[in-house]
Amino acid sequence: MHAVELEGVSVKVVGRALLAGIDWRVAYGQHWVILGPNGAGKTTLLSLAAAVRHPTEGAATVLGRRLGRVDLRELRSDIGLVAASQRLVDESLLEEEGATAHTVVLTGHTGTSAPLWDRYGQAEHDRAHALLADMGCKDLADRLFMVCSQGERARIRVARALMAQPAMLLLDEPFAGLDLPAREDLITAVEDLAEREGLTTVTVTHHLEEVPATTTHALLMRDTRILAAGPVEETLTAPALSECFGRELRVDRLEGRWSARAVRSPRP
Repeated sequence: MHAVELEGVSVKVVGRALLAGIDWRVAYGQHWVILGPNGAGKTTLLSLAAAVRHPTEGAATVLGRRLGRVDLRELRSDIGLVAASQRLVDESLLEEEGATAHTVVLTGHTGTSAPLWDRYGQAEHDRAHALLADMGCKDLADRLFMVCSQGERARIRVARALMAQPAMLLLDEPFAGLDLPAREDLITAVEDLAEREGLTTVTVTHHLEEVPATTTHALLMRDTRILAAGPVEETLTAPALSECFGRELRVDRLEGRWSARAVRSPRP
């Protein structure tokens, strides 16, 4: 059984293909990264894994449950999703109420747009504090969420997604808009998640430099299709990434982290 299993999946909207002929399997406990240029289909692919979209064609099975034959609300409770392009459903309300980082994380236990205080016992409060500490945010527990930096908010959102103890954590461009220190803090926190037994993660990014060192597998996308997928060392190669991004690239790896730059043609 796989955490994600897509067979012959396509997604079309108003006649436009967002995904075409996708076959992909993610085993439990693996840590994947999805790379590709804008419009490749990365976010659409992640939306299937998050059970927020159904395929137009093919079969999609998430955490052992076939989409279209399962209660999606129940399935989504086992999936943690953090998307840089989307604010938390309760962020505006929480800001108006002067919620702290601790309160924001607590709402992940109930998946609600506001804290349900009668649902949070000492165990939930302790877990929220522990998750903030795990994400390097221990000192932010009593800080108002609205005054936290963008990088701090990103780590708080991940802690919130983990509050419900999901079997799978999906991160859609979590590093977008972060400066270098904030990006590195978040990457370190994501790498530490690999120590959580049984947790499966999938991270979408545009940049090879943002791939956590603990990544086990990679998937490259271009023009709605998968170009390559497999163990990270076999997939993140210069030829494959050059084809993916449409430019000759030099790829380097140092202490488990990757980088890429374009190969410049000699000047005449």
